[in-house]
Amino acid sequence: MFVSPLDVLMAFLLDLFVGDPQGWPHPVRWIGGLVGKLERVLYVGAKEGSLLVTRGALLVAMVLTITATCAVLGLLLAYRLSEWLGHALSVWLIYTSVATRSLHVETARVVERVNKGNLEGARKELSWIVSRDTDVLDEQGVMKSVIETLSENISDGVVAPFFYLLVGGPVGALLYKAVNTMDSMIGYKNDRYLHFGRCAARLDDLVNYVPARLTAGFIVISAWFLGLDAGRALRTVFRDARKVASPNAGYPQAAVAGALGVQLGGRLSYFGRIVNKPLIGEPLRTVGCEVYRESVKILYLVAVCSCAFVAFIMSF
Repeated sequence: MFVSPLDVLMAFLLDLFVGDPQGWPHPVRWIGGLVGKLERVLYVGAKEGSLLVTRGALLVAMVLTITATCAVLGLLLAYRLSEWLGHALSVWLIYTSVATRSLHVETARVVERVNKGNLEGARKELSWIVSRDTDVLDEQGVMKSVIETLSENISDGVVAPFFYLLVGGPVGALLYKAVNTMDSMIGYKNDRYLHFGRCAARLDDLVNYVPARLTAGFIVISAWFLGLDAGRALRTVFRDARKVASPNAGYPQAAVAGALGVQLGGRLSYFGRIVNKPLIGEPLRTVGCEVYRESVKILYLVAVCSCAFVAFIMSF
C-alpha cells in the first residue's frame, strides 16, 4: 500500500478547492456516529467514576479498532482490485483527514455575520465550532473566539493529520482524526464526561504533543514569509504557550497571537461556568476583519508548508 507524494498533493488540492461539501460521504462523520452509538450503550448504568473511566476507555479502544480495521481492509481490497483504485482510496482518506478549507469556511461564516452587524447570527454560527457559551459574547469576544479556534485547529485540522500521514500513512491520519473526534465529543471536564471522556482527552493530549509544537514553528515561518512579526510570534510562544491548561493548545495560539499582535484568552463561560483563561499575547491591535484575514493567510501558508514537508520526506 504505497502512498506517493502525488497522492498527498492531489489530496491537498482537493481539500483546498473542494473542501468538505455538506452531504458528501465523510469518514469523520461516520466515526462521530460510531462514537455516539457506543456512548449510548456504554454510558447507561455506569454511575461510579472508576466504572465510567473504564467504559470510556473501552469506547476509545473499540472506535480505534473498528476505524483501523475498516481502513486497512478497504485499502487492501482496493489495491488488490486495482493499483489505481488503491491510490484513489488513499487520496480520499488523506483528503478527508485534512480540513484547511473547511476551517476557513466555518470561521468565515461567523465573521461575515459580524460584518453585517448580526451579532446573534455570529454567536449561533460560532456555537457550531466552539464549546464555550457563545450567547454571552460581545463582538470582540466573538472575533477573539474565531482567532482562538482557527489557531488551535491549524494544528488539529491541518498539521497533525499530515504528521500522522507521514508516521502511519492514510490509516495513521484517519486514526488521528478518530482520536480528535472522540475528544471533541466526549473529552470535556463537565459532570457527564469528566470520567467517561478522560481516556479520550488524555489520548488526544498525547497524540497532539508533537504536532502542536511543529505547528508553532510553521506559524513562525509563515509569519516571516507574510511580513508579520515572526520574532514576536516566537517570543510569545516561549513566554505564553505553557500558561494554558491544555499541554498543546497554547502553542499555535501563542504563535498566532504574537504574529498578529493581538491578545487571546481572558474571561469565558463554559457550560454555564465562568473560566478565567490565561492571557496570551499583547493587545497591540483590536481583533477585527484585518486580523482575521491575516490569520487565514497564516492558515493556508502553514497548510502548504505541511504538505510540502510531507511530500518532500516521502519522495526519498
